[in-house]
Amino acid sequence: MSITGSLTNALSGLAAASRAADVVSSNVANAMTEGFARRELNLSSQTVDGNGAGVKVDGVARAVNTVVLADRRLADAATANASTLADFYVRIETVLGESGADGSLTSVIDDFEASLIDSASRPDSEARQASVLAKAEDLTEKINSISKEIETIRTSADVEIGRQVETLNTSLQRVDELNAQIIAQLSSQRDATALMDERQLLVDKISEIVPVREVTRDLGQISLYTTGGAILLEGNAKSIGFSTSGVVTAERTLTSGVLSGLSLGSLSIDSSDAGVMGGGTLGALFTIRDTVAPEMQIQIDALARDFISRFEETGLDPTVSAGDPGLFTDAGAALDIASETGLAGRIAVNALVDPARGGELWRLRDGLGAISQGSVGNSAQISAFAEALSNTAYASSGSFTGVARSSSGLAAEILSQASSSRQDYEDRETYALSRSTALNEMQLEDGVDTDYEMQKLMQIEQFYSANARVIQTLDQLMQQILDL
Repeated sequence: MSITGSLTNALSGLAAASRAADVVSSNVANAMTEGFARRELNLSSQTVDGNGAGVKVDGVARAVNTVVLADRRLADAATANASTLADFYVRIETVLGESGADGSLTSVIDDFEASLIDSASRPDSEARQASVLAKAEDLTEKINSISKEIETIRTSADVEIGRQVETLNTSLQRVDELNAQIIAQLSSQRDATALMDERQLLVDKISEIVPVREVTRDLGQISLYTTGGAILLEGNAKSIGFSTSGVVTAERTLTSGVLSGLSLGSLSIDSSDAGVMGGGTLGALFTIRDTVAPEMQIQIDALARDFISRFEETGLDPTVSAGDPGLFTDAGAALDIASETGLAGRIAVNALVDPARGGELWRLRDGLGAISQGSVGNSAQISAFAEALSNTAYASSGSFTGVARSSSGLAAEILSQASSSRQDYEDRETYALSRSTALNEMQLEDGVDTDYEMQKLMQIEQFYSANARVIQTLDQLMQQILDL
């Protein structure tokens, strides 16, 4: 080998060692940086006219296990999905209240029943009649508050859907821009790994909202597809459409056309969790807004209907004509089964027994339609009210099992359903989180090991010194030749 060839080899070795040191220092510096993928220097032998010409730096590669990364993203999406739905049922359980706890739904029903029994034992006591009115109002206010909380949850879900759709569109557009920048960098033989790190973080964010599969294309580009098969990014980013609806009341639904669904490009798509965009937080939010919260509204509306219908039962109060409201009303009117949706938000105590609204407390004892007071010792009517509340009957609406229950039993069933659903989603969350944690640990195994990097740096120092020694020796040889 000529002196020139040897010098070329040594110089290329110095350049490779210098570049390798840069890579190692970058790895160590970013060991704690989120989304940073460990760099590896790719080298190959260089030839000129069939002869060895040192080492060539082919570029810097990111050490990423794409299979583990893809599975971890899906596990993260499943965790977020289950967590969002579990949180919904936690809120429902909170507003329903723990069975027997002060202020809970079952407690206010029991308190109302106890006040009726107490008043029946002293029908002449106006104080006890006032207690019946107060407990009845506590009951209607509790049912109203549950209905209001469901509407609030649905409204919040609708607003959050709008925010997440905006995040999706912004992130997809940025990934598209990064694809173009990466192509430009690689085409110019420049390092694009930092741009790829940024892109990976964006895809992680997208995948938590909508679980996606990443497909590698030429020149470092990627395409994104949802696990349901929808194309989010292929050459260009797709636009996802959604319109927030403001306040979401019990009557406003997706099927009625009042609430917005999703569109992908110019096409309307299934926005449910079972649709092409389901599986992440976005699908969970649509499930809350359009499925589980309306189902809970149906249950609480059925409970409100049960209360109203029990006290409108024919013959319960002889002073009330057929078709007139009983002790509980639909915003002052009699029950209309065709308008049950949102009934829980409208149930109220009949004004005829409320002195603050022109009524009289003694009507609790003498009948709602009584024109004047009867015998103060007659407890028949108030006892009938207490019996109507405690009697078991089949619910006329809602998804209750075919078992006759008292009003308190219906309330307990609603709480049991919510608790069971919450436990189910928490179990799903626990499983998905365990899987996500395991996959994240596997992914971290490909991360930066500072001990390994420092050992590698010592090797690079030796390689650099060796090549520098070759150059020094060649310089001495050249000097000897020139001295001849």
